[in-house]
Parts: sequence; structure tokens; C-alpha cells
Amino acid sequence: MERVCFLLKVRRDRLEEYKLRHQTVWAEMCQALSETGWHNYSLFLREDGLLVGYLETPDFQRALALMAERGVNARWQASMGAFFEELDGKRPDEGMLRLEEIFHLE
Repeated sequence: MERVCFLLKVRRDRLEEYKLRHQTVWAEMCQALSETGWHNYSLFLREDGLLVGYLETPDFQRALALMAERGVNARWQASMGAFFEELDGKRPDEGMLRLEEIFHLE
């Protein structure tokens, strides 16, 4: 199982709305994430907008590819893109900066 940690940057003026959107993530989106291998998925947000994501998956590249095929993902990404800084024309799921895992205590 791969453990994946990634970073994104939420615009400071959109922090509260971003948090509100995640109180009611679409059921169809949650189902798609689960079905495509996104397990133990969590998001953490610092007050300056730094977003840290964590998930476990058998194959992260496959999980990304499977989500990219889902219509609900395209709709979600389109609705969330304006919340982020520094995407340079990418969707949020394409702009994630993955961190290298260097230690894990089992």
C-alpha cells in the first residue's frame, strides 16, 4: 500500500468557503474516490492556506488515472479550481505536489 502526502495552496480569501465545501462533499464524489482506490483520505488546512493531503492506495498513478475517467471528478475539479494558487492552468488533482516519504513507523 502506498502512503501519499501532497501539498496544494488554497487562496487565503477563499479559506472559509473551501472548508464549507468539504463539509458536504458530494456522495458521488466520495463513492468514486473509494471505488478508485483512495483510502484513508484526509485533508489538513493551515490558516495561511497550505493544504496537506494524505491517502493510502495500492497504486497512486492508477488511482489518479481512474478518477480522471470519472465525470464527477471533472465536475468537482472544475468547481474547486478557483480556490487554489499556483495551478498554472492545471486542475487541482493535476497540481498536487507529492512529498517523498522518508520514514514510517510501523
